[in-house]
Amino acid sequence: MIKKIIVSACLLISFVSFAQQGTASPYSFFGIGDVRFKGTLENRSMAGVSVEQDSIHLNIENPSSYASLRQTTFTVGGTFGSSTLKTTEESAKAQRATYDYLAVGIPMGKFGAAFGLVPVTSVGYKIQNDNTGTDGATSTQLQGTGGVNKVFLGAGYKITPKWNIGADAQYNFGKITTTSIELVTGVQNATKETNASELSGVSFNIGTMYQTKINKKLSLFTSLNYTFASTLNSNSTRVIAVDGDPNPYEVPAHEDDLKLPNKITFGAGIGQPRKWLVGSTVAFQGNGQLANYYNAADNVRYEKYQKYAVGGYYIPNYASFTSYLSRITYRAGLKYEKLGLIVNNESINDLGMTLGAGIPLGSGTFSNVNVGLEFGKRGTTSANLVQENYFNFSLSFSFNDRWFVKSKFN
Repeated sequence: MIKKIIVSACLLISFVSFAQQGTASPYSFFGIGDVRFKGTLENRSMAGVSVEQDSIHLNIENPSSYASLRQTTFTVGGTFGSSTLKTTEESAKAQRATYDYLAVGIPMGKFGAAFGLVPVTSVGYKIQNDNTGTDGATSTQLQGTGGVNKVFLGAGYKITPKWNIGADAQYNFGKITTTSIELVTGVQNATKETNASELSGVSFNIGTMYQTKINKKLSLFTSLNYTFASTLNSNSTRVIAVDGDPNPYEVPAHEDDLKLPNKITFGAGIGQPRKWLVGSTVAFQGNGQLANYYNAADNVRYEKYQKYAVGGYYIPNYASFTSYLSRITYRAGLKYEKLGLIVNNESINDLGMTLGAGIPLGSGTFSNVNVGLEFGKRGTTSANLVQENYFNFSLSFSFNDRWFVKSKFN
């Protein structure tokens, strides 16, 4: 198991090391950046549907799922993404590679526990307005990097064979750095403003899952998850400099308390365990207070986040000894999200489709490699805004083994 963890971590590092930037979206300028999907690739490939009490796959969105684990599970994932950013007049392409999550789940009878590291938001934009051909005109360049991550520790408990409950605690931390450069044509020196914001805070999450048989073959699966509203402390600094000036002006540190809103997620589905499942998930999130002092804008407002998704999986024959393809898990999903951001009186929405496959690592093991594809559109070209047409290719490793088992032989 340890060798598998080391090999998978090395493979993932090589997969994302050449361009570690979580997003290329200009909308990551606002608030604390683009909100990332905080689940595993198995669930992401079903558009975020995660309603089954799975015994071999780790569900880090709902902590009650940890009580259903039957083997220690280590999982790690990353994504390579490509986007076409376009307005009504022009377009540009962007690429990035990201680390998505690293988590370990441990079964303990009726209890289960998990811990890990997951990116929460990403900032990664570069916007340029070039007017250098016009005398006296101002050219600007905006750039931002960074984001917020979380480390989490959670536990679940199986009240009955059908019903789980769970909770986890999360420490959120990160740094966002933004740079603004202004140059007036005909003026020798440009002005540069750099803002750096250190972010930290604690949040909590509770969940429950219930499943029962409808008839001999079919089962009903349900999931409910609630994230409490919390505070994210922001300690920001600002440095203003003119090219060639050895004495930049440093603005005293500024503290803000950003408000992360509460969120409730409900999912339900029907299916035949280890054969197929079709489910749906809806999520609602309150208004947050996410504007920092350096990225507040008059044309920007925040609204309630909403998500609607349908998805599922199909396994031809998970126990087949003669057909390897029959043991592959095939996944798909559709999603629609209102991202909670309004720019120029236009709501920024995300519409996407997902496909994926879970590929077993040989016979006699529950470990697997997962691949996922995601296609979608975010934003709009209306109201002088930017539309993003994106494609993501994701890869993850999930290793299962029995730990803490007393050997029968010395």
